Order: sequence, then C-alpha cells, then structure tokens
Amino acid sequence: MSNIIFNECCRVTAVFQNVLSGVGLRLSTTLILAMGGSLGCHRSIPKDPTDFSCGKRKFSAACNFSHILVNQERLNINTATEEELMTLPGVNRTVARNIVQYRDCIGGFKKVEDLALVSGVGATKLEVIKLEICVSSRTSSSQHSPSSLRKDLDSQFYTGMNINTATPAQLMSIRGITEKIAKNVVSYRAEHGPFKSIEDLVKVKHINSSLLDKIRFQVFVERSRAPSTNTNAGLPGTTKCHPSPSSFSLGSDDLDLPPGGPTQIVSVRPNVDRPLGLRDGKPVVRVATWSLQGCSCDKANNPGVREVMCMTLLENDIKLLAVQDLLEHEAIDKFCAELNQGTLASLQKWKWPRGLWKSVVSEKPTGHSSKGVSYSGFLWDSSSGIDLKDALVLESPAANGNGSHIHHPLYMAHFLIGSFELTVVNVHMQAPASPEQSGGKNQNSDEAKCQRLPPSIQGTLKGEKDLLVLGNFGCSPQSSELDTLRKEKFCPLIPSTQFTNITTCSPQGTRCLDNIWVSRSLQKIYSGHCMVVREGLTNPWIPDNWSWGGVASDHCPVFAEFYADLPPKELSRPGMAVVDRGDILPKHER
Repeated sequence: MSNIIFNECCRVTAVFQNVLSGVGLRLSTTLILAMGGSLGCHRSIPKDPTDFSCGKRKFSAACNFSHILVNQERLNINTATEEELMTLPGVNRTVARNIVQYRDCIGGFKKVEDLALVSGVGATKLEVIKLEICVSSRTSSSQHSPSSLRKDLDSQFYTGMNINTATPAQLMSIRGITEKIAKNVVSYRAEHGPFKSIEDLVKVKHINSSLLDKIRFQVFVERSRAPSTNTNAGLPGTTKCHPSPSSFSLGSDDLDLPPGGPTQIVSVRPNVDRPLGLRDGKPVVRVATWSLQGCSCDKANNPGVREVMCMTLLENDIKLLAVQDLLEHEAIDKFCAELNQGTLASLQKWKWPRGLWKSVVSEKPTGHSSKGVSYSGFLWDSSSGIDLKDALVLESPAANGNGSHIHHPLYMAHFLIGSFELTVVNVHMQAPASPEQSGGKNQNSDEAKCQRLPPSIQGTLKGEKDLLVLGNFGCSPQSSELDTLRKEKFCPLIPSTQFTNITTCSPQGTRCLDNIWVSRSLQKIYSGHCMVVREGLTNPWIPDNWSWGGVASDHCPVFAEFYADLPPKELSRPGMAVVDRGDILPKHER
C-alpha cells in the first residue's frame, strides 16, 4: 500500500512542479511526502494553500491543491529530536546524535550554516538539507509560509546561499546559474562591493527579472565585515599573516565563520607527566596571569576556548590564576564550571584530580577594550589549600580635568595559601597603539598617561609585605612606566627579551607585555622556576580570521613557582572533582 502511495505522490510531484515552475519555486518529493503525516515525516499539512503568484496569477478551480501540502514547515534544528533529524536526507542515527550533542555543547545553533561544523555533516551535506531546515530559539515557532519566506530570509533565517560570500563553484550549484553567470556575479561583486539586496542581481550581466524570480528563494544577502588587508583569506601559498585572531563562539553573529568547518576535529594536547606540586621535595604553588583578549560569555562557550583554558591550567599545574580583559562577569564562571564538572572529552580523559575551582571578578571595570569596558578576576583551586580572604578594586583619582580616570583601577586580593598570606595585585594596562591603529597620529599626553600605573599602587607597595604585582602591563619591564615598581625593590621574572604575545603566524611572539613582579620578601621563597606557556594554546574549533585553528588569546599565560607550606593533599579518584555548590562562598566570590 505504501508503494502505491509513494508512486502516486511522485506523479503529483511532477504535475505540481510544472505548475510552480512559473513562479520560480521548487518542490521536492520529500515535501509532497509530508502530506497526511502517516508516512512519518516531520512536516505538517496546512489547511489553506498560499497564493504563490502574489495576485498576478491564480490557480484554476481544476487545479485546487488545498488538500495537499504547498508550504513546508522547516525542521528547527535547535529543537528537533534525533528521530526528527533522521527524516532529513542523508542523516542517520550517528549524524543525528552528533548534531544533538554538538547543539547542547554550544548552547544552540545561531545559523543554519553552523550545522556544517558537526561531524558527519559538512558543507556538502548541508547544501542538500539546508532548504528543509531552519534555526530559531528553542521556544519560538519556526513555521514559515511561502508568502512570508522572502521577508524571513532577509531578516531572520538564512537558508539559501549568501551571494556576498559564495564562490563561482558554489553559485553554479544554484539551479539556473551557469558558469558564465556565476563568474559575472563574482566579478560584479568585486568591482561594486557587496550586494545590498537580492534585487541587485539584475544589475549583473545575463541576469534578468525572470531568472531572478527563479533563484530568489535559493539565495540571500548577508553583508559581512570587510576582510582585513592583512589576511591571506585562508589561501595556501601566500606569505601574509592573519591579523590578531579573534575567538568567538562557533555560533556567534559577530563573525562570518569559514565554510565547511575545521579539517581537524580532535585537538592534540601536549604530553605531560603527573603534576606533583613539588620542587626539590618541597611543596610549591604555581601562580599565573593570563589576559583573555575580550573574553565574553559567547567566547567562553566556544568548546575550543574552554578546552585551551582549562587544560592549560591542569597540564601546567597552575593553582592560582589572575585573568584580565573579561567583557562579562559570568565568562569566568564558564571555565570554573568546566574545570569542576568536566564536560569536554579532554577533561574527562584527564587522569589526575582536577581540583575544586572557585572564582571572583571585580565589581567595577578595570580596563578598556575595543568592545567596551573590561573586568579582572581570579581563578583558584581551593582543594590545594588556597582560600580567598578578600578582594577589592583600588580606585585612582580623576586627574585629566574632565572627571574621568586616566589610570585603570587595579584589582587586589588577599589569599591564604596554607598558613601563608599572599597579596596579589592584578594589572590590566593597554599596550600603546601601533601606527596603523592610531592612524599615524601621535598620541596625546592623556593617552600616554593612561599606560602608567595609578598613584594608588604606591601605598599598596609600601603597606603590603608578601606582594605579587602581575598581569598585562602593556609594555616591556624595562619601560619607565614601571619605575614605581623598581623603586620599591620589585623584580620582574620575565625579561624583556622573552615575548609573551602569540598569533598563529608568529607563534614565538614579538613583544613582552605580561609579567610577574615579586616583592623582596617573596624573592626568598621563589623557586626560580618561571615560564611563558606556548604549547596547547590553539584549537581546531577556534576561528582564526578566515581559517580555523586559532589561539584562545593573543596573550600567553605566564606562571611563577613559589615554595609554600601546604597541607598534604587528599587522594581522590583520577579526573574526579567535587562540584562547588557555592552555598558556603563569601558574598564577593562567584
């Protein structure tokens, strides 16, 4: 019986295809098979057919298709179950499970194109199913009738091909576009810039209004950011370097993600021995600083960024970390939760205890970035005998005449490490703008003053005994801006010849911006071991401009090791951690 129904549906498809060809619509066999719902398809049957001709052409009474499907409910990939996803062409149980797992990992798809990043899908399979799927929130409806589809494509759901980024080969996959027309589209785009609307296609040679009507439902216009002149656009055989990589979540609307996804799915982490927390038989604690380059919650949700951040702490046995350049308070919570719960495969495979991590973030901004104000914070393993005593922002007086601060506030915290009290001052100072960034103009005096340590640090340096001043200083340790530290007998652990920045085209760095300055008393318990971490800072899932495999931040983590009177650690099962419920945390801890 089912075979008879299928054959009849195919016959109706052929007839109906001819009817709809005059208005530039295509109807797949799977669309017709949606009728009745008895064949198990996810698409529903509307009661009333939509007039595709928009008042220009009416179907006759002899061609009344009101009893079958003429509009398609696209499958919302943010809410679909594995069984529903398996109704899509070429999606089996394994691929459907990968889609669901990846969706849960990133918190939901934001574009249809994000589906190509899932293992087993890719760009080729996406082209087959993209007209049958959509993306919306997990609570909103995703139904669209053909009459409203044109508006939806331009405003919310991009389910065709973006004519502003498509290559000639991709354009030729559009029904009605020949090789000659595809080249004309790309040539017009290169000469006149991105298309502002689909209607602009009629300006391209050999595309008239009739052809436009046939292809308009297969394309859309999305204006992307202008590519940097410093990028090689991911093409092999070029020598230009990428600009400093930006790390966003994989579904971020702030970045046009490269098509097809990374070629390498699984990241490779450095091989490390079991961290013992000992140096010459004595217990030590490693304290580090890491500027996270505009870290928002969106960026922290990127599984590649989370893996780099968390695994770097575990592999290098870092127990106390000062972070800078947080765009949102909650971003650091993402890393803390990952360390405690271990949802990523790499953390689940970690053979040794992960610890019990806590975090705190400054209530007030401590710096500025290109995206606005930023905050500083601390992340520490409380199972290693480290506890936060208090934390506060060191305000600086307004001194530029207009009521605004010319010095970035510092973030200071007191930690108890066993029976030892350590004071840590977290610094975030922007590096001077390069000639390209400043447009060749000289920086005024206020801008130069912004790079100096605030006067409030002088009282702190004199009043505290065991003190670390660490973070992103934005300059070399030899800079005169840091004379205040030298006058108080502080010593930088990273020499100016050792660079602390990193990019994919310059993995060894070019500048020494991050450092750890130790007071005279702490120099006595410094183990002599200090390091700029450069291994394991990239991940296949981190965008690198128009390519993949970027760095989590353009700053490297820097750590120093100190002898400490720590209590014996309790043995726990490998890879296990007690999840911190937060019910005993002080108010200032997150």
